[in-house]
Amino acid sequence: MNVCNRLTIILILLTLVACATSPTGRKQLMIVSEEMAINSSKTAYTEMLKPYQDEGKLDNDPLLKARVARITGRLIAQAVKLRPETEKWAWSMKVLDDPETVNAWAMAGGKMALYTGLVEKIKPTDDELAQVLAHEISHALAKHTAEKMSVAMASQIGIAAVAVSTDNRAVVAGSLLAAKLAIDLPNSRTAEEEADRIGIELAAKAGYDPRAAATLWKKMGELSGGRTPEFLSTHPSPANRAETLGRLADKMMPYFNAPGERPSFDYQ
Repeated sequence: MNVCNRLTIILILLTLVACATSPTGRKQLMIVSEEMAINSSKTAYTEMLKPYQDEGKLDNDPLLKARVARITGRLIAQAVKLRPETEKWAWSMKVLDDPETVNAWAMAGGKMALYTGLVEKIKPTDDELAQVLAHEISHALAKHTAEKMSVAMASQIGIAAVAVSTDNRAVVAGSLLAAKLAIDLPNSRTAEEEADRIGIELAAKAGYDPRAAATLWKKMGELSGGRTPEFLSTHPSPANRAETLGRLADKMMPYFNAPGERPSFDYQ
């Protein structure tokens, strides 16, 4: 196949995948399906957690683990209401013992992790911690991992190789690498706005004060010391984010104040 034919195929594929949309209706580059993203993330998740497990730094604080599990269960219950098919996901939240890393992330299929550094340095209230976890859950709900994997495959691995490859093993290997890269790639501002919007609503419906979203980002912005928090390298924070979230919180208060019990999803 000559170069011109390959370029033609690439252009056709880009035109087709550009028609994919997120749950909020936004156009997304989606070379990778959500199903492939979930399958690749499952393997990538295990590989990323293994060093922590080998060193005894995985879920080794029972009190923190229980706190995170309690909050996460209530948030997932709301996520399942939003996207009922996610009830079948193998949801997972692991606490990684790394006091210097202020970060949290989520992969496709609800594979998540929280670093102890975020809790130790930010000292979030339950309401604030719920905003972090709801934000990460929202990235998974909005298919951001599949979108970032698509970008990673297009830019890091090379869309031409993926498009014309006849070796399925190469595609699988590429998607696994892309799943790992997706954790390190910065989220787009649009993706962050989607996760903010979905996350603050999930948290409010789960019974967590939406006003905590603004105080969380204020704390994040004020965090000082040798380096910028890792969280801000993959979750870009515009200067007016706290202000924007504050306005959004006002709209979420009816969900927070709604009577009734807040269900929890048993994800373990």
